[in-house]
Amino acid sequence: MGKRLLVGLGALVSVFAATLILSHQSGAQQPVPGKTPAAKFDSSSMQGPRQPIFFRHDIHVGQIQMQCQYCHYSVGVSNEPGIPSMQTCMGCHFLYVTGRTPENKAEIKKLVAAWNAKKPVEWLRIHELARHVHFPHSRHIKALGPQACATCHGNIARMPQVYKVNNVNNMGFCITCHLERKVTRDCSTCHY
Repeated sequence: MGKRLLVGLGALVSVFAATLILSHQSGAQQPVPGKTPAAKFDSSSMQGPRQPIFFRHDIHVGQIQMQCQYCHYSVGVSNEPGIPSMQTCMGCHFLYVTGRTPENKAEIKKLVAAWNAKKPVEWLRIHELARHVHFPHSRHIKALGPQACATCHGNIARMPQVYKVNNVNNMGFCITCHLERKVTRDCSTCHY
């Protein structure tokens, strides 16, 4: 019974997200003459590593206003934020791409091709902590609230391609944050 409820809720969320995306797509800005459309844009000149699929955080988070936790669903309950599964991506894009993929949606076509081939997208990791550091994302999400992600990762809503804004692998960054918020700086909190 519980599993069926979760599957049903997942389907409902997927349909809602697809509807939200489609409604925003219909009101999306038209390409400006003389400008390169996003789908044909080469992201290698942008900050951050070039990903296998040019995933536009500025569109998903900035324009559509999807919450980080929708895709990085385990961040509120886990130490790791988790990389979205193909099912998460296709939950939104399935209705949009089925028989309706515009010619300028090359990146969505890459996603569908990976889905059909049953091969996960191998994203390049951008933020990585040393193995000896314990950083429970869930605790920080609860403590920092809606701006938790931006505190370390910067304003993702304005980044077409995500790049490292802060040196989160530098202990000084963490100590400064803890000092500003008057929380523990005990070594065993993060190192054990």
